[in-house]
Amino acid sequence: MDLDSRLQQVAVVGAAGKMGSGIALLLALELGYRALERPEATFILNLIDMNDAGLQGLVRYLRDQAAKDGEKQINRLRELFRNRADLVDNEDMVREFVFEVLLRVRTGKTLDLARESLLVFEAAFETEDVKLSIYKDLAGRCRPEAWFLSNTSSIPLQALSEACGLQGRMIGYHFYNPPAVQKLVEVIAPRACSPELVQLAFELARLLRKRTVPASDIAGFIGNGHFIRDGLYAIREVERLAPEHGLVPALYMVDRVSRDFLLRPMGIFQLMDYVGIDVFQLITRVMTKYLGEDLHSELLERYLALGVKGGQTSGGAQKPGFLDYQKGRPSAIFDPDAQGYAPLEGPWVQAAAARLGPTPEPALSWKALQMDPDAGTKLAAWFQAIKGMDTLGAALARRHYQASRETGLNLVRQGVAGSAEDVNEVLKLGFFHLYGPITDYL
Repeated sequence: MDLDSRLQQVAVVGAAGKMGSGIALLLALELGYRALERPEATFILNLIDMNDAGLQGLVRYLRDQAAKDGEKQINRLRELFRNRADLVDNEDMVREFVFEVLLRVRTGKTLDLARESLLVFEAAFETEDVKLSIYKDLAGRCRPEAWFLSNTSSIPLQALSEACGLQGRMIGYHFYNPPAVQKLVEVIAPRACSPELVQLAFELARLLRKRTVPASDIAGFIGNGHFIRDGLYAIREVERLAPEHGLVPALYMVDRVSRDFLLRPMGIFQLMDYVGIDVFQLITRVMTKYLGEDLHSELLERYLALGVKGGQTSGGAQKPGFLDYQKGRPSAIFDPDAQGYAPLEGPWVQAAAARLGPTPEPALSWKALQMDPDAGTKLAAWFQAIKGMDTLGAALARRHYQASRETGLNLVRQGVAGSAEDVNEVLKLGFFHLYGPITDYL
């Protein structure tokens, strides 16, 4: 059965969540255009979630985003509607496209809605018990020829598929947040995965205008395999620096070095907040279980015990975590001793910044380098300067750079990634880094 046939009955489980809604949008738009191109075929998108309000919000989201996409692709719509004499204005064509998109959508709270689906995407919360419960239920409901694509970011697919009797019919299809924007999909094929399913996974990614990187079916895969260890390294650095500088200043320094010295889009603790500290911990537990590697952090447990979780609201706003935020920017750091947030202003911040010392000159930023055609040359000069600087900030940057590089190299040595290029691609595409961890700048 080819991809076009399978796209005529598709389901997304966990569709109202942060990841599920993005996957639902990608599929809804594709099915909307496909239905206009092939009016003789029926394309159905079944969106399943336990939250009624979430499903209603999802339909509104699909409606609004379909209108925006139709406006961007108005030339495509003009061609598709060329025989519709009743559609003259762009506004009318966009409105008709939105109607066609929503016409394909079915919503519900029961997995029975996926019964006829030939492609089932799962974007449930990243806990093994939840996913196992869903897949065991789906295995008894869905057609024997149905294929399953899991958005798990850490749980081995072999473990899921074996436990649910879906060997050969399940593949890891790890979108990055937000799926509608991020270009990367990690494709993880477990043992005995159907070669036709693997081929379809790559074909579907091309259709959705995504770039794929294959990863071995080893807990954490490439993206979280690096991110989790990078985050734990940062926590250990805070613990190392805290006796001399204090916990809150140490957290500020490590976060700032990872952003301003290593030229990343956000500091490491801001990134952990973005993902969710509780989600970060869940992934460490999965990786510990399957890899036998001790990824426990007492400091992480301490923050979570105080209710400091990070994550995002349903509207995409950042929740307080290691840091608090004002208008999307860090504004304070949580002090577990005082059990409150210390504003990022005043003498303590000035003193911590002075201990770090300045960044190299001329000043560079991640944002400015994103579109700079000479970014590689400037990065080489930047790190050459850091190499020769005798400051705490430069020393921390060198340590973090080397730790990140070694983590990347280990992913290749352990067979998680097929090459250094694959590791670099995931970090650049999935985490928006300017350069991959396996580079020779330092």
